[in-house]
Amino acid sequence: MDIEALLRGAVERQVADIFIIAGLRASFRSSGRLSQADDRRLLPADTRQLVEGLYRLAGERSMDALLKTGDDDFSFSIPGLSRFRVSAFRQRGSLSAVIRVIRFTLPDYHQLRIPDAVMNLTEHRQGMVLVVGPAGSGKSTTLACLVDRINRNQRRHIITLEDPLEFLHSHDQSVVTQREIGADTQSYVKGLRAALRQSPDIILLGEMRDYETIEVAMTAAETGHLIFSTLHTLGAANTIERIIDVFPANQQRQIAVQLAMVLKAVVSQQLVPTVDGTVTAAFELMSMTPAIRAMIRDGKTHQIDGVLQTSSHSSCFSMDSSLLELYRQKRITRETALTYSVNPEMLSKRL
Repeated sequence: MDIEALLRGAVERQVADIFIIAGLRASFRSSGRLSQADDRRLLPADTRQLVEGLYRLAGERSMDALLKTGDDDFSFSIPGLSRFRVSAFRQRGSLSAVIRVIRFTLPDYHQLRIPDAVMNLTEHRQGMVLVVGPAGSGKSTTLACLVDRINRNQRRHIITLEDPLEFLHSHDQSVVTQREIGADTQSYVKGLRAALRQSPDIILLGEMRDYETIEVAMTAAETGHLIFSTLHTLGAANTIERIIDVFPANQQRQIAVQLAMVLKAVVSQQLVPTVDGTVTAAFELMSMTPAIRAMIRDGKTHQIDGVLQTSSHSSCFSMDSSLLELYRQKRITRETALTYSVNPEMLSKRL
């Protein structure tokens, strides 16, 4: 099997992910569903050949990291076709890969049904905006839409730090500097510290992985920069607790006070199956109010969910409210709404 032919077939079928795993037929994921790309099961020799082909397409990238550690992430483009993000790994002793297909064109937030209240977060001049959700929930896509809106409408310097780069932004009204972890800078922390000396207005961090990165990001938000980043959490309250819990116990009080001051909003999202066999995003938005700031500062984050559930403001709404609206639009079933809800018992009464 030829790797370029496999990639071309995936783009033509508009798939989201490609799976190359020994013992399995090459597979595609589209609209949340798996399908087979070929009738022949891949042997370990086949997967190695395909993975080696991916490294050749990535500019003859060295396979040392994969062979030494068992994991490697990178991205590359094929002119006229698409961009691809690769997670190569070893499983049961054989080489495997999962490939995300990324279109050259930037996503349209209208088509993705990202709420206007979320897109309006680009109007903040400083502070921290977090986009959270499980892996594969579209966080990077939402961030790309936010950066694109700023790029089209504001004269700012935007620095992105990503691992790896996904969406490519051309300079428009703004200057967009995109750096890939591993290729352009050693780590998120070093790249972020360097970015603070590069006259940024906005910094996008692909992920806040550890307390050192979170600490530097919060300091950057305090000093007049607008920080966008992600966490693998679901829900605003869980996100606040996750950030605070990353720090040693003797620092958590100070971090809660600092976070209450710099945080502007938390966008939580997940992909849910629709009645027409595709998927759509459901959102929760927590914009900071004096009451929510006090809850974070005083360690009462467990009260945030209740505030979002009862909020009638367009800049604060719960995940369950989003699911309820999708159900009213007849885009998802009652069962889907309850499966993905935060509080199924309460949502059941509202349904």
